[in-house]
Amino acid sequence: MSMLAGGLSAVFWGVLLLSILVFVHEGGHYVAARIFKVRVTEFYLGLPCRFRWFHKSKSHGTEVGITPFLLGGYNRICGMEAGGDDELLADAFAIVQREGRVSAEDLATELKIELDHAYALLVTLSDWAAIRPYFDPELGEKPTQKDYPRCFQTIPRDANMLTEYDDGHDFTTSESTEEAEARPLVDAEAQLERERSHTYLGCGYFKRLAILVAGPLVNIVLALALVTGVYVTTEYEVPLNEPVIGQIQENSVAEACGLQVGDKILLVNGTAVSDWNGISEAIKDARSAKRDFPITVERDGTQTELTMDVPEDKEIEAIGVYPKTEPYRVSLGEAIAGAFGYAGMVASFAIRLIMPQHTMEVLDSSSSIVGISVMASQAASSGLADVIAFMAAISMSLGFMNLLPIPPLDGGKILIETIQAIVRRPLSMKVQTAISYVGLAFFAFIFVWVVKNDVFRFVIG
Repeated sequence: MSMLAGGLSAVFWGVLLLSILVFVHEGGHYVAARIFKVRVTEFYLGLPCRFRWFHKSKSHGTEVGITPFLLGGYNRICGMEAGGDDELLADAFAIVQREGRVSAEDLATELKIELDHAYALLVTLSDWAAIRPYFDPELGEKPTQKDYPRCFQTIPRDANMLTEYDDGHDFTTSESTEEAEARPLVDAEAQLERERSHTYLGCGYFKRLAILVAGPLVNIVLALALVTGVYVTTEYEVPLNEPVIGQIQENSVAEACGLQVGDKILLVNGTAVSDWNGISEAIKDARSAKRDFPITVERDGTQTELTMDVPEDKEIEAIGVYPKTEPYRVSLGEAIAGAFGYAGMVASFAIRLIMPQHTMEVLDSSSSIVGISVMASQAASSGLADVIAFMAAISMSLGFMNLLPIPPLDGGKILIETIQAIVRRPLSMKVQTAISYVGLAFFAFIFVWVVKNDVFRFVIG
């Protein structure tokens, strides 16, 4: 029963923590996209699912909601999924606007292209939120079906051709048109470019970069804030560099010698000491001779000489004494510096993952969702401070790992965008697919390896 309870606790805390952090990550992408006026049709906590609860924004049309599968979150940022360089795209858009609703078969016939090509054009325009699929109930079509419907149609637009996803739209004017209403275009090419300008594809290199970096950056900033908060609110016990014993280890050589907490050490093997560092050096020198040595202490105002018995049959690494400590709270400046220092270590750890000579070493020290869930449950049982510290660690790792140039991570997309900026032309789908397959293979290997390690570490033991 206790094992079942432990498992449920691990699942609960793992799902909760990762859902929050992935949602925050996607929130970074969402905010950046909206800053650059890119259409975002959906922003959800949870994985895509037919069952969902949402609120639709009146100002920019985005569905903001939640799904039952809480492990993560997602955005649908227009122009990130489908290509937009087909020379027939403007013609296809013009036909849909002229008819109000058109089937893929009719589009293929009019443009004299294959049906698959017609669907590709319609799907691209739908991905841009320039048109949308029409699910005909008479044909048994439903929005939850896996394939696309037979027809696509226009969407509501105001007098300036703005949609509900665009800032500043106004549907109260008489020139506005409804869904599936025909609205022929005067200049299809010009209007297509206006549609493109509201998508990810319509952004320049640096805006695309900002949208991609925003997700990991929010995770890193959140982690920095949490780590700083933990440092500032935690009281630390700092050792004092005084020759006074603050703690003695049980069953140690020091305890056997007769040393007591509060003793002030004056001499070690005849050598005068004035601070704890001096005590450590003097004990190390005396112990190296491998024979008993005297220690003079001041106790209750009286000097007492004790004999430290050094065993001849084994090496003693430490005699078991620790200095006095005092409570200390770091300043805000020290906390911020410590948080950035921690970020540097995590970044270095992430970079080592893609260095062949260190890859396996990093993987053996990493955790999958299995390990994260177990450790999240353990942190929760220790208290809120440990949960926050653990969340900061995972958020920091999530941020830096996502910046690695490995598709399908954000860093992989940044790599492709950078290559395209350098060569000054879009990479072919064949090249992008090849890069993605390599990245996915490496990503799958990482996933399988760390899950295997976690199963042996936390489940099998």
